[in-house]
Amino acid sequence: MDPSCWLDESRERDIYDLHDNDPRDQGYRRFLSKLTYPLLERLEPGDCGLDFGCGPGPALAAVLTEAGMDMALYDPFFYPEKSALSRQYDFITCTEVAEHLRRPAAIFRQLDELLVPGGWLGIMTCFQTSDERFANWHYRRDPTHIVFYRQATMEWLAKAHGWALSIPAKDVALFHKV
Repeated sequence: MDPSCWLDESRERDIYDLHDNDPRDQGYRRFLSKLTYPLLERLEPGDCGLDFGCGPGPALAAVLTEAGMDMALYDPFFYPEKSALSRQYDFITCTEVAEHLRRPAAIFRQLDELLVPGGWLGIMTCFQTSDERFANWHYRRDPTHIVFYRQATMEWLAKAHGWALSIPAKDVALFHKV
């Protein structure tokens, strides 16, 4: 999206405050399982992870903590503790966040730096699949969604960063820092 159309941070935060990401919501947990199940297959109990862009209710971090992971939280609006960005992690999750990034190239570089060699980055965002349907696509109608990705974009990101890529489920990309 053209930057002139971006919401100011106050209006953006107001929309995020409407999200209901309750960690106890079983439907939301099922939604997140598209990422958690394949990611957990690749992790060891006690691995350290960062839920990047966790939002007001860090449900994904709760699920991963329950599975035995050690989780840190970062969100510029809700968990803005910069110290979470000053260490490295065995894995990073970024669910329903990539479409909000104002500087995606810089953020993907930052995420790469935050991963240990051999670490995993899990991204979940609705992939754009059809130019013909873009104008009526529900996902692009959210005014906080300013950048969109295709599977080919994920392949490009993997190549650019030297990551191995797998797409274990619709709208999920797992990158392995090799």
